[in-house]
Amino acid sequence: FFMVCAFRIHSPCKIIVDKMLTNIDSIKTMKFHLKAIERCNGKLIFSESQVKLKRFPLKIYLYLKGPELLWIEGENENNVLVNPNGFPFMNMNISCMNSFLRKNQHHTVKEVGYDYFREIIGETMKITGNNSDTYFKCQGEVEWEKHACHLIIADYPGFTYKDYVVKKGETLTTIAHWLHVNDYMLLELNSAKVSYYDDVKEGQIIKVPNVYCNKIILYVDKKLLLPRVIKVYDEKGLFEMYQYHDLLINSKIADEEFTKDYKGYEF
Repeated sequence: FFMVCAFRIHSPCKIIVDKMLTNIDSIKTMKFHLKAIERCNGKLIFSESQVKLKRFPLKIYLYLKGPELLWIEGENENNVLVNPNGFPFMNMNISCMNSFLRKNQHHTVKEVGYDYFREIIGETMKITGNNSDTYFKCQGEVEWEKHACHLIIADYPGFTYKDYVVKKGETLTTIAHWLHVNDYMLLELNSAKVSYYDDVKEGQIIKVPNVYCNKIILYVDKKLLLPRVIKVYDEKGLFEMYQYHDLLINSKIADEEFTKDYKGYEF
């Protein structure tokens, strides 16, 4: 219920956004160079990675200019295989929620593709329905990395924070998924009384945002009708930004490329 009438869409934008969501659903594989900026503890943290992704079942390989990560849905006890390429100088099998992987990260390894973003926007469209023509607007075109893109801006000035009573068995992550907000934002909002994502108790009152953000800016590629750039803002300014460079959709990726023994990997 917290994902209220957030980003409203009038018909020209609705056509573009509907098609964008449909195209995300049709993706089988992705390769891209991800450049990210995420605000953590008041500082903007830059990171970049090379990503290979298969969606069914979900398989992800990341190279982060040193460390390598491999995660395959349902395998390795759902742990991430990590080659840190540094201390402790050995492969590790750890949960995607491990503090080593979540340090200065808004999202888990499993959310590196478009699916998490698609869930947020799709839920917004479902709730707002056909009356969503106020907040979600097309602002013409912009060229990015020689790609012509639709410029779409969703502005929600009613962004605020509310109290939430934790239910039995919940964590910040399950609460965030339920409310379609970001669990890292919940962690920072409640840092005075919550030390980590699973450090909440039944009956505890925490602060949560009423929507994911108060503004989102999208550069949607006119040919692919997929986002090239996603910028997310809260009341403090830029919260996170993701740029998808060298984007290849539905190119062939051999199953061997999601194994630790694949040539070129250093697991």
